[in-house]
Amino acid sequence: MRDQEPVSPDTARRLSTKEAAELLGVKPETLYAYVSRGQLSSRRVPGGRGSTFDTAEVEALARRNRRENAAGPGPGGELGVRTRITLIEGDRYYFRGVDAVDLAARHSYEEVAEWLWTGRMRRGATFEAPGAAVAVARRAVEALPEHASPADRLRVATIAAATADPLRFDLSEDAVLGTARTLVPTLVSALPPVWPERHDDGPLAHRLWTRLSHREDPDEASLRALDTALALLADHDLAASTLAVRVAASARAHAYAAVSAGLGVIEGPLHGAASGLAHRLLHDVLDRGDAAPVIADELRAGRRIPGLGHRLYPGEDPRARALFALLEDVPRAEPALLAARDIVETTARHTPLHANVDLALAVLTTSCGMPAGAGETIFAVARTAGWIAHALEEYGERPLRMRPSGLYTGPKPPQQLPE
Repeated sequence: MRDQEPVSPDTARRLSTKEAAELLGVKPETLYAYVSRGQLSSRRVPGGRGSTFDTAEVEALARRNRRENAAGPGPGGELGVRTRITLIEGDRYYFRGVDAVDLAARHSYEEVAEWLWTGRMRRGATFEAPGAAVAVARRAVEALPEHASPADRLRVATIAAATADPLRFDLSEDAVLGTARTLVPTLVSALPPVWPERHDDGPLAHRLWTRLSHREDPDEASLRALDTALALLADHDLAASTLAVRVAASARAHAYAAVSAGLGVIEGPLHGAASGLAHRLLHDVLDRGDAAPVIADELRAGRRIPGLGHRLYPGEDPRARALFALLEDVPRAEPALLAARDIVETTARHTPLHANVDLALAVLTTSCGMPAGAGETIFAVARTAGWIAHALEEYGERPLRMRPSGLYTGPKPPQQLPE
């Protein structure tokens, strides 16, 4: 038997890449992502191509991951999930540490999406949809009944686009980024255009305009407001739809399936569809010329006034504030802005609440000649960027960590078999 070679102090207590990955329960790619994020240090093997890792450092990270991945309750009793993407603090929110309102004011939606995905600013970023995916998605969307909701159309387009991508199960970062850059424009191009003679080129906001507005040529202020709305709505921490996306990604569903999970949740009236309710309320006020009787009808029916208040912002929703400021420059926006102000002031006599982004979206869609469902479409297209950012982050975590245990409250077993 060959004698064991002496272990030098330099390599003692160090783990190979395979050993470190197994201890952490992750893939080697994720291990090196920890290194790039400064959570682990590595040392090249002399004369070799591999790396070694300090055992104590890896074990400490494994213990920390176990504590954080236990998904214990957050400060308010909610589910807590570690993320580096969005922070909401006070009446402000941040994308990877940068004020999100400032980002949206200075960069296009595509550039903000790239920042969310990579943490790098890719100036002049544009997204192009592959022809084959668009053709499949359009056919699927065209087959839907006329009353299909915006979320229905986008969900079907997402599933159809997935069938056109045989490499969709590749969950490496580069592959998912490639999917992200083509899926978002595919969703827009799959929607039935109001102006079919227009080409699918130019900024994403301009392409989306041709799917939503009955006004053929957008003015600069309206287009800027739409692009900024997309950027402002790109992510908002762990909203219900984003949590659904992370659960899907935790089970290693591909990016299309993860986005589809988000679209399945966004249709709720307390989430993405809330802007449509605010749009209808705004039109009622415009039609009647006074918010008081409209608000009175809503309160009499026991309904919550849409477009007001937000549980995460004790003061004003920063997204609404930013959009209202831009809408001041949009032609024909003044009546809708005055109606929105009337809604806020009238409701304040009953409950002092600030306008939220749903009311701002309602003013945008009304001013730009868009239907009630347009706000939901804008919301869903915008949030696709954030969903993919969260899916990318979740792919780097331990698989199936998003698996809470149920607190069973049913009859104590064993029970008799039912007759």
